[in-house]
Amino acid sequence: MIRQSNNDKVTALYCRLSHDDELQGDSNSIINQKQILSDYAVKHGLANYRFYVDDGISGTTFEREGFKNMIADVESGEVGTVIVKDMSRFGRDYLKVGYYTEVMFAEYDVHFIAINDGVDSDREDNDFTPIRNLFNEFYAKDTSRKIRAVWKAKGNAGERIASVPVYGYKKDPLDSKHLVIDEEAAPIVQRIYQMCLSGMGPYQIAETLSNEKVLCPSYHINNIGMSHRTDLGKNPYGWNTTCVADILERVDYLGHTINFKYRRKSYKSHKIINNPVEEHRVFYNTHEPIISQDVWNAVQAIRSTKRRRNNSGKTNMFSGLLYCADCGSKLNYGFIEAKPEQSHFQCGTYSYHVTKGECSSHFIRETVVNEVVLSELNQIIRMASCDENALVELLSKNNETASRKQFAKQKKELAAAQKRYDELDRMFNRIYEDNVNGKISDERFAKMSAAYESEQAELANTIKTISESLNNDKTEQDNIRRFVAVAKKYTELTELTTEILHDFIQKIVVHAPDKSSGKRVVQLDIYYNFIGKINE
Repeated sequence: MIRQSNNDKVTALYCRLSHDDELQGDSNSIINQKQILSDYAVKHGLANYRFYVDDGISGTTFEREGFKNMIADVESGEVGTVIVKDMSRFGRDYLKVGYYTEVMFAEYDVHFIAINDGVDSDREDNDFTPIRNLFNEFYAKDTSRKIRAVWKAKGNAGERIASVPVYGYKKDPLDSKHLVIDEEAAPIVQRIYQMCLSGMGPYQIAETLSNEKVLCPSYHINNIGMSHRTDLGKNPYGWNTTCVADILERVDYLGHTINFKYRRKSYKSHKIINNPVEEHRVFYNTHEPIISQDVWNAVQAIRSTKRRRNNSGKTNMFSGLLYCADCGSKLNYGFIEAKPEQSHFQCGTYSYHVTKGECSSHFIRETVVNEVVLSELNQIIRMASCDENALVELLSKNNETASRKQFAKQKKELAAAQKRYDELDRMFNRIYEDNVNGKISDERFAKMSAAYESEQAELANTIKTISESLNNDKTEQDNIRRFVAVAKKYTELTELTTEILHDFIQKIVVHAPDKSSGKRVVQLDIYYNFIGKINE
């Protein structure tokens, strides 16, 4: 029965559908709910009704736009009656459903009806309602547990469990579990990495993309139909530092899938929590990469060092690359705006603890570092261009590991050890047959087999040690080739850039000045990517 006093007020017809409910067919669809609710309202003479709808929202949360609008109208006194198809549509949190239906609605004199469950706040027979709400919560908890179990199984099997592809990819039309490159977004990702290599930080990158009116990831993903978010923000070109930083750290762009990066604390909480790295599951080469491993490594090296802006608002390209030879700390950059040629680097430990005498200044001017590094790189580039084989030979000799002669010797030793190991297998088979046929005694067989097994164990260790050494040497040869390939990318350099430095250099170690010759001489040790320090 509908209260006469509430006939003039709005009748709120509330509909909700979660993604889980969609699996149950049309019975819980929004269209179906609207039809049932409107038929009920008309039948009971409630012409002034208004729909409040939440589509694709879980009943365990009450942070739903439609629901919040309805509650706001209740609090303003507009609503006299609230009708839902059943209690599960209202929500699946036992305590909160009870608060709204039994406390709040009573305070605002709102008549509450759940049609299919026979709940009517004007009747005296609603004792079973709290139990029904409890069952609805049990259902939500059980459903959550089952879904988590399915996701865990899929995630451990290497199936991508994220519902929305990372920016730069889209779902394969032929297989929704597989990612393909998004031809529109992938070049933006590549550009972001290149801007980072050129010395730009996340703030500068975000500012550049925003100014150029590049659509931000959330809007782009929505536009191509991969997501249906409503809280996109007002600015479709609103790139921010967090978004850019996330893109610069994504292993997904190497072609790998990472599962279990995030979790929710419980089925009631929708707050995202980061899982520790050891709980992540990485599956390699699951889709086409957008960023090469070398570029990704170079960007991570840049991102791992804080590059503070100087007084002019610029960052120095050597920041994060210079280290003190004595204490190991990074050198701080001192920019002198009035006399830029006097800008310099100095040991960080000395700078902060100068009065305590910890370490020495290790002072060196920026112009000197620039001149030395530019000269060294040009020598390497010229050698790679004019006589690549000579450079490879020089770098091979520079290695502290086995020489080519030692490499050949180890290969010979490995072949001999493997041959003897196989021979012992055949000998063991023969003495086993002789023992079975009675040609040798059990005691003799035991002694011989023990001796063979002991020798085989030693050979197995030898084979493992030599193989590891040979593999290490092969890796170093590959690294030499990779370094030479980097050098061949360039011709004569007239100036250095952040990208060039991070292409070539891992770190530069600055020694304390040597004044024994009457002049101040500072030794710089340059450690290159892939090959380390070149001694010659």
